[in-house]
Amino acid sequence: MRVLIVAKEFPPDMGGGATRAYNAAKGLTLNGCKVVVITAFPHYPHGNIPAEYRWKPLKVEYKEGLKIIRTIVPPLPSKGLVRQLILFLFFMLSSLFALPFVGKVDVIWAANPNILSVFPAIIYGLFKRAPIALNVDDLWPEDIYDLSLMKRGTLMAKLAEFLAKVAYTVVNLITPISPGYVDVITKKYGVSRGKIYVVRAGVDSLKFKPARKTKPGRKLRVAYSGAFSVAYDFDQVLLAAKELEKRGIKDVEFVIQGGGELGNYIKQKVNELGLTNVIIIDKIMSRDEVAEFLNEADVLLLPLRDFGRPYLGISSKLYEYQAVGKPIICCAVGQPAMYVRETNSGIVVKPGDYEQLAEAILTLYENPVLARELGENGRRYVERYVAIDSIGKMFKEKFKELVRK
Repeated sequence: MRVLIVAKEFPPDMGGGATRAYNAAKGLTLNGCKVVVITAFPHYPHGNIPAEYRWKPLKVEYKEGLKIIRTIVPPLPSKGLVRQLILFLFFMLSSLFALPFVGKVDVIWAANPNILSVFPAIIYGLFKRAPIALNVDDLWPEDIYDLSLMKRGTLMAKLAEFLAKVAYTVVNLITPISPGYVDVITKKYGVSRGKIYVVRAGVDSLKFKPARKTKPGRKLRVAYSGAFSVAYDFDQVLLAAKELEKRGIKDVEFVIQGGGELGNYIKQKVNELGLTNVIIIDKIMSRDEVAEFLNEADVLLLPLRDFGRPYLGISSKLYEYQAVGKPIICCAVGQPAMYVRETNSGIVVKPGDYEQLAEAILTLYENPVLARELGENGRRYVERYVAIDSIGKMFKEKFKELVRK
């Protein structure tokens, strides 16, 4: 089977969208599919496009069994809705430059950006006479409302909801990453439940695996890896670090790694609080480097911001955290919290509650056997249900059914 994936963000870009697109592509390849990926030049989130791509309309690469066609986007950091829309719109146009290099296609999967990726996919669907599946990493524009980047009821909001309606209607299949999205898509946009097939984000369990034991006598390392974005509550993490300092706990350190728009804010907050137990690594890492970084930690954090409603999606980093066999502290309500509880792979605390977060850290610090059991539970679940070969098999079977129809 020949699958075309349209994804503005793809590794080495960081973020859940890039990770989801890679996992699907690699999983399909492992299941015998020929995969072509159309993506943008590496740019997310900093906007620094590597020199090898500059002043070119596109570049074709072959990596890990994938044919990757990268097309031009402006060197803009992904800060604020306006810049993100410019990047999205530019990619929608430049992605069409790849048309002569794609070859035959059986099915097209519009991976990211959410909703907007379906529009270049439609063009490819017309030329290649192939059905289209739409991925849903996040609910747009609903999540934009929660991030206060757009107000409900405005002209822009109505246009965004109209585009979402069009996207959900014209595609042949919708593949959200979370069962929490199904009700919104069906009830708000009138989509048939039979058109939706939930496929979790998954994880490369060969790349993300337990590979290093922490050194005896070293401080307990509590780590976060990912985007420095407004979706995450770094205040909760830093205030928990301050709380542990106040209690005289000297054997716990926090390491926050990643990049994005909140990078400077996090550094300023560390200085403002006078924290000596927090290390900031403002660096975009490769997937191999991230796997190594996670293995050096003892406890891994998912500190989601409290937007006043349960989270419907599930961050792809949860699967990576589980895959390296580390206990998770999940600061969230909704689907992420349910997932961590159901897989018995960590402790759930209320978002924004730094004192409860500090207590959870102390619980794992004082109970290494519990910490080890939670980590092992997560790894077992990943191997059984959400490794990328299993995810790829699910996609392949559904795509074959789609082609037959």
